[in-house]
Amino acid sequence: MQTAAQALVALVALIHAYFLVLEMFLWDTPRGRKAFGTTEEFSGASATLAANQGLYNGFMAAGLVWSLIAGDPVSHQAQIFFLSCLIVAGVYGAATVSRKILYVQAAPAAVALALVLSAG
Repeated sequence: MQTAAQALVALVALIHAYFLVLEMFLWDTPRGRKAFGTTEEFSGASATLAANQGLYNGFMAAGLVWSLIAGDPVSHQAQIFFLSCLIVAGVYGAATVSRKILYVQAAPAAVALALVLSAG
């Protein structure tokens, strides 16, 4: 169970590192516009805001990576904290922006959190 929990935490970290790349570097490109369903005009006008959002996703990914390499009890506590933050952000994003956020952000974090707590 512990191995599965750590693998899922790593996967969630990778997902958020990918969000960082999409939001900070690819937002105003055809790939970024396709991923987020935006127009060229909107992506150009909102690129700075998206980069800021990407930076936050990067901090979440960094926190999860740190939680994987930190020793106990910090590792377990950090995983709970960062995964909980992602769940809250994902639920808020789903309620205010797009229901898709619930599935790509909150759900993977929730499954990882359940495994972390059960392996705990």
